Amino acid sequence: MKLAVLADIHGNLPALEAVSADIARWRPDIVAVGGDIVNRGPCSLACLRFVEQRRADNDWRVIRGNHEDYVISVAHDPGERQGIEGAIRRNVRWAADQLGPAVATLAALPDQISLVTPDGGEARIVHASMRHNRDNILATTPDDELRQQIAPPADLLVVGHTHRPLIRRIDATLVVNVGSVGMPFDGDTRACYGRMEWHGGEWRAEIVRITYDRERTDRDFVTSGYLDESGPVARLVYDEFRTAWPRIYTWVARYREPVLAGALSVEESINQLLADCGDGPPPGWATPSMPFA
Repeated sequence: MKLAVLADIHGNLPALEAVSADIARWRPDIVAVGGDIVNRGPCSLACLRFVEQRRADNDWRVIRGNHEDYVISVAHDPGERQGIEGAIRRNVRWAADQLGPAVATLAALPDQISLVTPDGGEARIVHASMRHNRDNILATTPDDELRQQIAPPADLLVVGHTHRPLIRRIDATLVVNVGSVGMPFDGDTRACYGRMEWHGGEWRAEIVRITYDRERTDRDFVTSGYLDESGPVARLVYDEFRTAWPRIYTWVARYREPVLAGALSVEESINQLLADCGDGPPPGWATPSMPFA
């Protein structure tokens, strides 16, 4: 049994196309998409259409991630907000407007996939953890907490969300984070996905990195209107794409209160953060509990 899982596409169509082509060459029995197809990138609608076509033609399995939930929420309540929350919602609203009626497709997606393994066990795919779809599973997560995050345990649990790949065994469960197709957060700009194979009575996993046409994605940020129309948060998203390091969480944690208090504008706070980060990881990157996406 061969299982390919990709996640966290985030509107990056060239990366998605490259990963799909590599998966096709590997010829797995099952392909699953672990959520976050849309938002935080320039081509949400095109990526959703691509995945839906593969779902129809090749029986790809697809679940909903936290960014699908963001888009659904903002589509249902597009009202303005103040400060950093308002800037983030404006960015999400751009994706919701791009998707239009296709938002209903997101709402219909399940939040997990369960597969029967060759020995009658279970392989399960969720976006972040069994607790909720913004719950990070990391290399630094203590064993006792990880046991709670995967409960009830399966033979194989495959996740995404953090945009950082890992392979980790806890008791009888192999836990695999497949990283991000369109927006990696570990300094490696290549697209990323996971291959899992049942072999010799156990699951084995491999993280695959794929080069793709990043210049085309760069053009998509401009020609789609994303950089001009989705507000100042687009600059942070673009820098995440450019550097493969997270920016938005650090910005929110550092500047939410100063912006609400009127000490800084949204634009000024973004300028400060990008100046501090340069091309490297954000300050506080080593914090194990940091939410990423």
